[in-house]
Amino acid sequence: MSNIGSYEERVKNFDWSIAEKELGYKEGEVINIGWYCSDRICEMGKGDNLALFWENAAGEEKRYTYDDIRVYSNAIGAFLRNLGVKNEDRVCLFMDRIPELYIGLVGILKIGAIAQPLFSAFGDESLFVRLENAGTSAIITQRKHALKVRKIIDRLPNLKHIIIVDHDEKRELKEREIAFSMESERVDTLEIFPTKAESPSLLHYTSGTTGMPKGVQHVHYSLISQYLTAKWVLDISENDIYWCTADPGWVTGTSYGIIAPWALGVTQCVLDSGFSVEAWYRFIQKYGVTVWYSAPTAIRSLMKAGDEIVKQFDLSCLRHLISVGEPLNSEAVVWSEKVFGLPFHDSYWQTETGSIMITNFPGMKIKPGSMGKTFPGIIGIVVKPETYEPINKSGVIGLIAFRPGWPAMMRAYWKNEETYKGKFKNGWYLPGDRAWIDNDGYFWFIGRDDDIINTAGHLVSPFEVESALLEHPAIAESAVVSKPDEINMEVVKAFVTLKPGFEVSEELELDIMNFIRKKLSSLAMPQEVEYVDSIPKTRSGKIMRRLLHAKEWGEEIGDISTLEND
Repeated sequence: MSNIGSYEERVKNFDWSIAEKELGYKEGEVINIGWYCSDRICEMGKGDNLALFWENAAGEEKRYTYDDIRVYSNAIGAFLRNLGVKNEDRVCLFMDRIPELYIGLVGILKIGAIAQPLFSAFGDESLFVRLENAGTSAIITQRKHALKVRKIIDRLPNLKHIIIVDHDEKRELKEREIAFSMESERVDTLEIFPTKAESPSLLHYTSGTTGMPKGVQHVHYSLISQYLTAKWVLDISENDIYWCTADPGWVTGTSYGIIAPWALGVTQCVLDSGFSVEAWYRFIQKYGVTVWYSAPTAIRSLMKAGDEIVKQFDLSCLRHLISVGEPLNSEAVVWSEKVFGLPFHDSYWQTETGSIMITNFPGMKIKPGSMGKTFPGIIGIVVKPETYEPINKSGVIGLIAFRPGWPAMMRAYWKNEETYKGKFKNGWYLPGDRAWIDNDGYFWFIGRDDDIINTAGHLVSPFEVESALLEHPAIAESAVVSKPDEINMEVVKAFVTLKPGFEVSEELELDIMNFIRKKLSSLAMPQEVEYVDSIPKTRSGKIMRRLLHAKEWGEEIGDISTLEND
């Protein structure tokens, strides 16, 4: 049963106080995300409800009730507090997707400290720049990742505690290291720090380009946005089995992989293993996943594996599919409807917005390839790149712009006020993406502002060309950038990977070019197609076009700490 009602109804009667009332929060009172994700659910008499199904690559399974989340997060909070960790101290979570990662975030927030989740595949230098910038005082990690911390500990005077959750007593603890076993500690009561709406909660680091990765600071009031968007867009309720495939090292994995589902009292699943088509389908079947939130990169990988493998599993439990992270190509929507009987609903937002901004609502007509409409309460338009004035005509490309003031909007870039202020122009927040809006109010993504290709004065969307290429039956993945050209200044170049069973040949190249010639204007046509084994992506699944662009233009590649398999 959908939570959403009609989109028009929700827009007409919208106020953020809807979420405040449902959560029992009044302006000026204490609002602590950690308490809302655990203690509150237990106080509602739902402590025995399952909060988490967890499974790793070896098939080991664990289950946690909401009361487990409450007492184990209390234990983590009490442990940190006893070490001297205070409110607003930064505590880094640097672990694989083990239960301590999810429950640890709740415990950190309960004592008013700032949670700093970092992806466990980061190397020691990538870890160093983020810990140094944040002035992190404690890090919670595993034995295998503690080795990276040891390499940089001498350069981090602020880092007082390295907490290892799986310490082997046969091994010697090194400098500043301390062992902690969550499941040997059950703390029934913990004094919750009285955080208010504007108290800082999370510090998420975005991928850097040529400079330092930016620390995006969020506050406890962001819960209001995350709770309501999860209820209405992800359409989750306590009767659902929910799977968000994102790692909590990225904002999706915290906003919608920890905070929102647990604030709603939902049972969620976590699979701590690498991507595998068979493993994913088996996981959905085994746990009866009803709502699935994933990324276009993963969806395209599932498409690449073909339709037949889907038939080997009973996926009839699925009722709602949502996508996030990159624009969702229209063919992925059509494909999912064909194989699952359900379309993927695109959702658009970013680390800085903290919650979903534009989306295809449940029950709303989906236009494959469109991002959908703004969430109720979000004022979103496109503006002119030069003047930041609103574009009032449909079909005209501009910069996406949002009116500031929604609850989950970032409050700062950590120690970087100048860059933060630069994100706001003429009274609008600018995410840095281009789009156009059709007559029905649907947004259509064009590309990152710095990805747009200007060939002979004609603006070409990499996403448009990539989507056309992906419709060819031989192409598994595509990425499009500009390359230098003496006449047109820059022209379109495509990088593609082929599906199994296809090999590069003159006949195939001709077939591909003839295929996309029917779909694109002459200026948008790739002047060169390079066949590669893989497309460079971040570990969260976003195509790193800037690496390909840098290669073509002989530029510095900048920060590659988020590069997949780096």
